[in-house]
Amino acid sequence: MRELLKAASDRALSRRRFLRVSATAAGGLLVSLYVDLPAFAQEGTEAPPQKIFPPDAFVHIRPDGQILITVNRLEFGQGVHTSLPMILADEMDADWSQVVAELAPAADVYKDPIFGFQFVGGSGSIAHSFQQYRELGAKTRAMLVATAADRWHVTPDQCRTANSVVYGPGNQSARYAELAADAGRKPVPDKVRLKEPSEFRLIGKRVRRLDSRAKCDGSQKFGLDLDLPGMKIALIARPPVFGGRVRSFTDKEARSIAGVRDVFEIPLVKGTAVAVVADKFWAAKQARDRLKIDWDLSGIEHADSSQLLSRYKELARTTGNIAVSTGDQKAMDAIAAPNRMVAEYEFPYLAHAAMEPLNTTIRFDGDRAEAWVGSQFQTFDQMAIAEVLGLKPEQVTFHTEMTGGGFGRRAVADSHVQREAAVIAKRLRGTPVKLVWTREDDIQGGYYRPMHVHRVEIGIGQDGMPAAWRHVIVGQSILAGTPFAAMVVKNGVDGTAVEGTADTHYNIPNFHVSAHHPIVNVPVLWWRSVGNTHTAFVMETLIDELATRARIDPIVYRRKLLKADAGKLRRALDLMDEKSAAWRTKLPPGHAFGISCHEAFDTGVACAVDVSIENKRPKIHRVTIALDPGVAVNPLTIESQFQAGVAFGVSQLVAKGAITLKDGRVEQRNFDGYTPPYIVDAPVTVDVHIVPSTEAPTGCGEPPVPVISPAVVNALARLTGKRYRSLPLLTI
Repeated sequence: MRELLKAASDRALSRRRFLRVSATAAGGLLVSLYVDLPAFAQEGTEAPPQKIFPPDAFVHIRPDGQILITVNRLEFGQGVHTSLPMILADEMDADWSQVVAELAPAADVYKDPIFGFQFVGGSGSIAHSFQQYRELGAKTRAMLVATAADRWHVTPDQCRTANSVVYGPGNQSARYAELAADAGRKPVPDKVRLKEPSEFRLIGKRVRRLDSRAKCDGSQKFGLDLDLPGMKIALIARPPVFGGRVRSFTDKEARSIAGVRDVFEIPLVKGTAVAVVADKFWAAKQARDRLKIDWDLSGIEHADSSQLLSRYKELARTTGNIAVSTGDQKAMDAIAAPNRMVAEYEFPYLAHAAMEPLNTTIRFDGDRAEAWVGSQFQTFDQMAIAEVLGLKPEQVTFHTEMTGGGFGRRAVADSHVQREAAVIAKRLRGTPVKLVWTREDDIQGGYYRPMHVHRVEIGIGQDGMPAAWRHVIVGQSILAGTPFAAMVVKNGVDGTAVEGTADTHYNIPNFHVSAHHPIVNVPVLWWRSVGNTHTAFVMETLIDELATRARIDPIVYRRKLLKADAGKLRRALDLMDEKSAAWRTKLPPGHAFGISCHEAFDTGVACAVDVSIENKRPKIHRVTIALDPGVAVNPLTIESQFQAGVAFGVSQLVAKGAITLKDGRVEQRNFDGYTPPYIVDAPVTVDVHIVPSTEAPTGCGEPPVPVISPAVVNALARLTGKRYRSLPLLTI
């Protein structure tokens, strides 16, 4: 995913930003800004050409003083519903107690400044929109100040702002709400002064989330909670093997269930299925269970995990398409066998299993449609719905719904859930229909983190450091066949499969990484932190093994091996070392510490864990984690992200944390077979420490995930003397 972000950033260099303001009919001020390249709006740079955008507002100052800030992302637990408004409100000098937030609908004005489409992913919400929301706040403030200055016949330089009030000479003052209507008629300033970090009032402070109360008292409504007048519920009976088709079906028993309104065949992105529409969920569920479907499973691959593993291992013994090659590739041949290591790693398919199952609600009215979706890909999903319904995207009003988790599962290039919902809604014109995926649908529905095999051969130098490194990665490409392929798939290598290895921050001479991407009949997708989920595990466990072999402290070894320009990782490693030193040196008997560090999404992270073995499972007593994310917009949210991200990462270790297939069928159905970490599996304590910085902010949602698993198994290796090269951990 980091490769995707870099590619998109390069393509954004020729783009611009535009701003529109207006007074509202009911009073107040609306501000709408589209930002592409951050440097343009600052003083001393060339102004962009003006362009008119629809009056979709980022800022609405209401007559009662309330300030509504629109969030151009999906909020699904990561905290942007608070952090983005904090950025804008800080530059605006708004009274935070009067700020409320809402999620933006799909619209051009809300597209990501770098990618050019509306989405959440790659831990990029704050990184991409930090400058954008600062400029929004600063320009809004400038227009309010200019309005007050005109009223008082003074210059703007004679005014100051604080807590949604403009103050002028002679004890004059005016609330933003009093100025808003006139400010809406002011020209938008081409240049504004942005605050220095020392002037921030909100940015960098531990601010409680705007949505926390509603989520705690149960009043927050999510997409699954949506209840519209006359709404119907739809469930789909999907083929047991991906890509299967309906040969025939009998629905007599299904239609006998009270409340069932229709049963019909629908196309899928691949294959066909049978949809059931009913008044309520339970009626639809009972009816679906009573369907008798004859599936045509011919002509499609019946994937099998054990067979795939054998196939992948064979491929791993051959060189794939080259991802990176530096130094002398014959250097390995000159290293004696006793100074070589060979390691093979195995990783299974993983499901996302977000707390809120997938759902989409659509009402089709013939010439227009309305959709309510918890979407990470608003632009693509809106386009997909429009395509199915024979409409233009702008004819589909697309509401972004608050969502209970995603981890990448709601960012699907083929928009298959939305397409299914649109097909059903098209048949029931004028009736809102909510398509619901059950937990079983979700676990067995594909779009998994790909299965992978790694094979690594390391030649070790006289100093105990790696002198040569050959690395082969085998796994399906996530991006092949998607709109992103042209940007990221280079030389036949999907950059998201090798990120964290090909771009390692370790200074390894004679370094060679290649990849095979076999085509398998299993839909795959990014999973929180994407390729780093497996590459970091391989790199950090091998580096730890090398340190043990060299009899060098694992932190000292990493410092010695890191490249000179790996500043973020060094700072994170140093801070972690400092904060964990006291407990690492006083561990009780039967405990061991484990170390890992990794940079993902431009954020350096270092992790230390205290682990013992209880009931033949790892017991994680403590985690100390340090990170360098640049400016920490809301340290409280970052702390929560890292505590939760660590727990999420533990899901790779739990015994039933794998998706397996036999004869094309997924063997797990629900949490009994695909089991997330329980409280006993989660760390008892997670200490989060942030490196102070004034650099531009980088990702925080995904970087904690890759470091926990290698740190835990590195601790286990100290306890057992064994190395663990296969996840999940079935035995210790």
